[in-house]
Amino acid sequence: MSIIVGTRHNDRVPLDPALAEGEKELRIMSGEQRLAVDSPRWDQSTFYGRFRHFASVTDPTVVFVPKAKLLEAKNLLNLYRNHQEPVGTTLSDLYRAQKYFGSAFHPDTGDLQNVAGRMCANVYGSTALCGGMMIFYRSVPGVLFWQWANQSFNALVNYTNRNAKSDLTTKDLLVAYTSAVTGALSVALGLKSYLAKKAASVTIQRLVPLAAVCVANFINIPLMRQNELKNGLVVTDESGNEVGRSQTAAAKAVSLVALSRNVIATPSMFLTPLIVDAICRRSSWFKNNLKYLNIPVQLGLVFVLFGSMVPVGCGLFPQKNSLDVATMRYFEPENYEKFKAMGIKTVYFNKGL
Repeated sequence: MSIIVGTRHNDRVPLDPALAEGEKELRIMSGEQRLAVDSPRWDQSTFYGRFRHFASVTDPTVVFVPKAKLLEAKNLLNLYRNHQEPVGTTLSDLYRAQKYFGSAFHPDTGDLQNVAGRMCANVYGSTALCGGMMIFYRSVPGVLFWQWANQSFNALVNYTNRNAKSDLTTKDLLVAYTSAVTGALSVALGLKSYLAKKAASVTIQRLVPLAAVCVANFINIPLMRQNELKNGLVVTDESGNEVGRSQTAAAKAVSLVALSRNVIATPSMFLTPLIVDAICRRSSWFKNNLKYLNIPVQLGLVFVLFGSMVPVGCGLFPQKNSLDVATMRYFEPENYEKFKAMGIKTVYFNKGL
């Protein structure tokens, strides 16, 4: 059944997200209520709601949607906001437009993001890079190349998904990039050398890339967003009105993003070598053919595990995060007094991805 949402009356109230899907369709069809297209489709106060939202906008298949379709989706949302959507527009059309917009456009600027930096493309690049780091962990040139490639990719993803209200200079980007690469290579080569001297098991040695990735994330992300830490992150009141900047909010945002990225990467890089080793112990055929099966099996496991964890990590913490003003008392006393005088107890900010 086609659900018409073609009302043009500006006095229509927003659609209640708690309604059942069928009730939503009936109210929209009658013109009684409007879909809040600027809000996620699912309740963002719960992890399950955030998981469903990010499972939609990080869907790897959206990478293959043509640019023209993405721009059409953005245009449809703009038309709907102004009550000018084409006659015959359906609820499915709006949900699809929300998905495409959330997958491909920056939430702060509304600009189309580069394809490689989008979170919906992350699983493809990370599968190749994480797989390469784990497969070629024994070779020094291999370690150097794959750690460098991974941090280059991470720098692109971090820049693409930063809070765009904080500008970065070319110098800032170069410092962040070189520091992350240096940190990752130092950890990877240092641990590789140490574990080789200690004659550690192959399984333990295969976990070295994970340690390097986790350390590099805690270097790369703060440096990529250093201006937010220096100048503060734009914060708003409950109604979305900008009320100032906060370094405490920036520190929280950066910490949550770094933690989320490690949550995404850890299962694939930790479990994949363990699973391959377990299969080798239980199957002599697999062990005897490991030189042929190792790369496709590891890449397949990384793709499934990493892809499954992207919406989990992204949804771990609310995108529109909050900070109790009382927290600023010791770290930002001026902001604390300012917001207290304004009667604001909680400020809100976009934590980034």
